Amino acid sequence: MDEQLVPFRGRCPFRHYMPSKPAKYGIKIRVPCDAQSSYAWKMQVYTGKPTSGCPEKNQGMRVVLDVTDGLKGHNSELPPALLPTTGREAFSSKFAFTPTTILVSYLPKRNKNVVFLSTLHKMPEISEREDRKPAIILDYNHNKGGMDNLDTVWQTLWGGK
Repeated sequence: MDEQLVPFRGRCPFRHYMPSKPAKYGIKIRVPCDAQSSYAWKMQVYTGKPTSGCPEKNQGMRVVLDVTDGLKGHNSELPPALLPTTGREAFSSKFAFTPTTILVSYLPKRNKNVVFLSTLHKMPEISEREDRKPAIILDYNHNKGGMDNLDTVWQTLWGGK
């Protein structure tokens, strides 16, 4: 899962300004990508903050569930047992399985929960490192960049630099 700023300087109520990007103005798109092939599954345009003006809670989880809804038969709910952080020690992991996917809930520190879904992994492997990261996270960190590889595609399609 990653974000891409598609260059756009026209009028649009949800155009973003990101001074750290090469194209400072554009439309933000969130995309789950295959890490090896960079295949984009389903794109979601970010249209800005909710009209209520209140900060959106659990935005990351909502976005992931929204864009993965309906992909390969996944439903849009996380098992409740993976969500609580109280009573769990740092560097602990909990796993959940379906016939085609594995979910892991990992606590990199107290009260900070990171949830990963994988269709590649089948076993609950945990590294022997001090932080006891699950293999899913280590593989993600090693192979991430699927969205970054789409930069060339965006540049070709939209005439960016």
